[in-house]
Amino acid sequence: MGNLFSAKNREVFSTPISMNNPVTVQVLGICSALAVTSKLEPAIVMGLSVTIITAFSNVVISLIRKTIPNRIRIIVQLVVVAALVTIVSELLKAFAYDVSVQLSVYVGLIITNCILMGRLEAFAMANGPWESCLDGLGNGLGYAKILVIVAFIRELLGSGTLLGFNVLNHAAIQEFGYVNNGLMLMPPMALIIVACLIWYQRAKHPELQDKE
Repeated sequence: MGNLFSAKNREVFSTPISMNNPVTVQVLGICSALAVTSKLEPAIVMGLSVTIITAFSNVVISLIRKTIPNRIRIIVQLVVVAALVTIVSELLKAFAYDVSVQLSVYVGLIITNCILMGRLEAFAMANGPWESCLDGLGNGLGYAKILVIVAFIRELLGSGTLLGFNVLNHAAIQEFGYVNNGLMLMPPMALIIVACLIWYQRAKHPELQDKE
């Protein structure tokens, strides 16, 4: 049991959530971060979906990695991810249809998410199932964290709501001159917020800055 939660495994899990975040450090998965973060609910669902798919696909590929011919490994990885994405998509349609409609094609596009394919190729193909599971969970949660932060800011300042509940659209607040900023709901604002998060993380951790 101690080996399962060794310092190395804890680092595998925690590093992508903070110091090596796939969005703010590796700059991966930006497209979906811009597309599904105008509201908090779809951002949470998208983040959880990617986390589940990344973890399970990592485990599956790790289990069969020694039997996959090198020349078709990318095809096998795509098949595994596509199967998991299809399952998640159908579950969303069955139990969270409204959110599924809001996410539109972006659930299906998880298949092409750089984070998933990168972790399968760089980690799952070379490590055991448990380590691969932790790596998938860490990278998925790191991605989800950024989506939730961006969606929180955009929905709160753009619509005055959070998860559909009214927060800022009250007469007492509006009397002070507050007006919802419709620009927050447009994709360019998501890019600006992500850029600010990238700047903040690199300013806080100088070792992440590019050296000339």
